Amino acid sequence: MPSSAARRAPAPDPTEHPEHPVETIAGDPGRGLLILCDHASNHVPDDLDRLGVPEHEFGRHIAYDLGAAAVTRQLAGLLGVPAVLTRFSRLVIDPNRGRKDPTLVMRLSDGAIVPGNARIDADGVAERIRRFYAPYDRAIDAAVAEAQAAGAPPMILTMHSFTRYWRGVARPWHVGILYDGDERLSRPLIAGLQADPAGLVVGDNDPYGGGLPGDTVDRHATARGLPNALVEIRQDLLLSEAGIAEWAERFAKLMQPLIGHRVDAAAAP
Repeated sequence: MPSSAARRAPAPDPTEHPEHPVETIAGDPGRGLLILCDHASNHVPDDLDRLGVPEHEFGRHIAYDLGAAAVTRQLAGLLGVPAVLTRFSRLVIDPNRGRKDPTLVMRLSDGAIVPGNARIDADGVAERIRRFYAPYDRAIDAAVAEAQAAGAPPMILTMHSFTRYWRGVARPWHVGILYDGDERLSRPLIAGLQADPAGLVVGDNDPYGGGLPGDTVDRHATARGLPNALVEIRQDLLLSEAGIAEWAERFAKLMQPLIGHRVDAAAAP
């Protein structure tokens, strides 16, 4: 009988599947703002064979945040600030989860089975981290370090979108601002959105709570004492170029004075 060592599958060859690229947008690090988009893409590399998921599922929120990447790119351009975006589907691995979170690699997502994740083991998860999750983390670390070197520890703004309905129930919010204990950035954003003449319904830590240990904000902003906020825009408002432009311009107007009078990054709660 072969030994357990002989039966063990060989370690993945990193030269066969190199680290997946990250999208970075150049901007002035001295402006003190970094924009992130965790769920920017629904792409799955060919070798993962679409994870066995039917093609129509990749147009849903289970694969990515519809419209979030386009808003991120336009907002970064309007403000002249750097941004970092993923280039892989959250079905491959979710970079907005801690490494030990049970939903890091989803086997079932909103009723959709993900066959390519069904039997993934610890080694398989580690390989997804090496290939996809870790490069995104390092790109964010590098962008933060560049801003700090420019004398402008950055506020971190992460862009997401959410579905109009959840389990058959309509969600009333047009936009939500999520946060944990640090409200230095979230509070002025909520106030600004509530004052918008469009009469927006604004979620204050809705449609989700803002505290998730190990998520992107926790790893990159909270751990450093940097002001932060997570933006959730309702997806049906981002289905057209006009809608995307409207929301990018809305947040550009809100963020411009906050950049000009930078939130004190040293006064963490």
